[in-house]
Parts: sequence; C-alpha cells; structure tokens
Amino acid sequence: MLHLVSVVIIALGLGCAAGQDLRRVDDTELIQLLTGSSNVVVLFNKNNCQRCVEYENMVTKIRDQLEETLSAIVVQSVDSNLVSIYDPSKEPALVFFRRGIPILYHGEINDDEILDFFNDNLEPAVKELSDDNFEHLTQASSGATTGDWFIFFSSAECTVCQRLYAVWESVGGKLKRKLNIARMNSLESGISTAKRLGVLEAPAFIFLRQGKMYKYSAKQYSPEAFVQFAEKGYTQSHPQPVPAIPSAVNEFLGPLQSYFAAENITSLATLGIFALVALLFVGKKVAKIFSSEPAKKKNKSK
Repeated sequence: MLHLVSVVIIALGLGCAAGQDLRRVDDTELIQLLTGSSNVVVLFNKNNCQRCVEYENMVTKIRDQLEETLSAIVVQSVDSNLVSIYDPSKEPALVFFRRGIPILYHGEINDDEILDFFNDNLEPAVKELSDDNFEHLTQASSGATTGDWFIFFSSAECTVCQRLYAVWESVGGKLKRKLNIARMNSLESGISTAKRLGVLEAPAFIFLRQGKMYKYSAKQYSPEAFVQFAEKGYTQSHPQPVPAIPSAVNEFLGPLQSYFAAENITSLATLGIFALVALLFVGKKVAKIFSSEPAKKKNKSK
C-alpha cells in the first residue's frame, strides 16, 4: 500500500512538472501574438544548448510573476527563423514585446535581475529624433545642456539596422537614467542632421557630449559593447567638434559646391560663361523695353 501511494505521489509530481513547461509556439503563432495588443515575453531557444536549458528553467520559474507584473503572455520559440530580427547573436534570447516594441534582456540568468529589468522598462526609453527637433532637444552645438546623447542612425533600407531595434531599446533601458538614447532615420526625417554630422551610411552611432561628438566605429553590436562605449569607451576615440547649424545659404550652395569641386572646374567655367551670356541677353531685352516706352508715349500724345 505504501509503495502504491509513493507511485501516485511521484506520478502527480511529474504531472505538475509537465504542466509547468513553458508553452512552445511556432513562427506563425508567434507572429499572431506579436501583432496583437498584448504584451509578450518570448524566450528564443534552440535544441542541444545548455545555456538555453538554463534560461528555460529560469523563465519557467518566474513565469507567473512575469504574467502578473507585466500583464504579459510568456512563451518560448525553439529554432525560430525570427530570432535574428531581435538578437544578432541568436539563441538564447529573452525579448519583452511591449505592445509590439521589443527590448532584449542582457544580463545574468537571474530571476530578480530579469524581473527588475523588464518591470523597469514597461515603456520605451529610446527617443525619436528628426531634423525638426534635433537641435532643440539635444542643444548639440551649444554644448549639450540637455545632457549627453547617444544616437543610432538607421534607415529602412538597412537590414542590420532592423535587427538592432531590440538591442538599442536594451541600451536605452540600461542607460536611461545616465544619458539620452535616441534613434534617427538618416535617409528620411533625419537626412539633414546625418549630413551635418558626417553620417555616410547606416548603421552609424554617434555619442554627443559637451559640444563634442564621438563616433562608435566598432562592429560589435551588442548591448554590452554599446553601454561600455557610452559609459567610458568614448574617451578612447577621437573627439570632433559638433558642426555648426548650416545657414540657409550654405544649405542651398552645398550641393553646388560639392559638384563643382576641383575635378569639375571645366564644368564650372562653362556654367559661368553660360550664366554671363544669359545675363547679357536679359539685360539687352530689359534695356530695349525701357527705351521703347518713351517712343510709345510720344506717339500717343500726337
């Protein structure tokens, strides 16, 4: 009888453990969840990965707390094709989607740390900048009186940029109490600012501090690398003065100055001659009109 009771208890225990397994979803189900209105925590896992098992055990342990404090659905996706969109380093990756806006967790596999990070970042920390608000918000050319700024220049055509969205949100979540983390579209709403700061391609990352700018030139696109650069790594790079706001005249003449560089001096001379001839032609026409006016008035008086 005692043996039978032991078997039943073990069976119930196994049943409860199985019931606690983290729900698995395929890519189709995951897309449906992410395009809905709910918050979603996703653990991207893969098979035969010890660190993935450690993450799964930890997320399973705190699943109820995540669901309660974040009002989120908690799932895992194994060998997903979507993981590279949110973490270039791939599995395991723990991502919190706040009504569709992802933030990548980076840190130790620790229950308190995971809970604190996600609860502290229920709202996005990354600011959106454009040509219209850049100078007003950053005060870049006047010495950055609004604090330091770390800006990610991206574009819709840049595949790497799309994969850094959750990473950059993670940087913002980590540094939001120390400095400003922002994003700009270098080919659309931020194109003039990108040209002003010498951003030639995307992705590009520029750190603004006290009227100086520091370019992040490393190819390590992890939250840890970006945070380290913003906290002290920028001191190892060569600072440049933040370019002054271009005047309206420079904005107009800029493209012409670039085109008529030294190698295009022949074209410049040709344009000058053409402009001179056109000016003389117009001048003669105007002079002829004015000289004919008195004659017309004289004829009318007769």
